[in-house]
Amino acid sequence: MADFYAESGFVLDRPHAEGAFTTLLGDPRLGRVWLIERDLEVVGYIVVTFVFAMEHGGLAAWVDDLYVEPHARGAGLGTAALADVRETCAGLGVRALAVQVGRDNVAAQAVYRSAGMMAIDRGLMMVSLAGPVHQA
Repeated sequence: MADFYAESGFVLDRPHAEGAFTTLLGDPRLGRVWLIERDLEVVGYIVVTFVFAMEHGGLAAWVDDLYVEPHARGAGLGTAALADVRETCAGLGVRALAVQVGRDNVAAQAVYRSAGMMAIDRGLMMVSLAGPVHQA
């Protein structure tokens, strides 16, 4: 996770992140974590969190983090992992899967499009009520 955040210029607050992972892993109603492997080596991960969404009439999921180590990119691992995520989410009754991706992150956008995701005509707005697990 520290490597993933570093790519965006953020410094990870490890104790804060560890607490968030502990909470997530301790309550399957909050989401799931997948490890991405190649040749029995962990080369990435995906974190998906759940929310009840009135618009979708039930559970929706958010791809919170998707990271593949640079040396393992370009082999379709992210796309394959997203297919597993999508299948698992569908089996859990999740009705929609969303992701936030940087406007200039063309490579990540291509991975998400290859997994069937598309841009929607809505803007994301947010107010932080507590600090994030990283520092800019």
